[in-house]
Amino acid sequence: MPRFVAFLRGVSPMNAKMPALKRCFEVEGFSDVRTLLSSGNVVFNARSSSLATLERRAEKAMQSELGRSFHTIVRSTELLQELIESDPFAEFSLPPAAKRVITFLRGHAESKLRLPIERDGASILKFTGSEVLAAYVPGPKGPVFMNLLERTFGTNITTRTLDTVRKCAWA
Repeated sequence: MPRFVAFLRGVSPMNAKMPALKRCFEVEGFSDVRTLLSSGNVVFNARSSSLATLERRAEKAMQSELGRSFHTIVRSTELLQELIESDPFAEFSLPPAAKRVITFLRGHAESKLRLPIERDGASILKFTGSEVLAAYVPGPKGPVFMNLLERTFGTNITTRTLDTVRKCAWA
């Protein structure tokens, strides 16, 4: 059975307990459900279905079980594994202190961006149509990279570090 990862936007241990999120996905009929890292990453098995259908089902289950829903973006673990194995940041000369992040868009978007886009130590490096590769050097201005990503792609996105995506891909 295909394996998927649901990346939930805005989840933290303060607004959602991982056992409750896990239960939402199980009640919806997904199997072998696991949560990772207490930040809204849910890995599960499901019959083949469109990503949009899986997203809607997950959001409906959260609304039903928790009384609220989190914006959900689903990717197959197969796609994530291919992305990680391609060493997606290798083509860029990044400082050693740079944090590498992947932003997931819900659906596919067309864009004629002129990359890289840089601001205050944050850079949007590559856009695939449904994923964005970015990097930032932590600094005193806080999460400038999120402002840059949201201004460029809107808020219908969610971002994870490369390490988190790696953990989810093989969970």
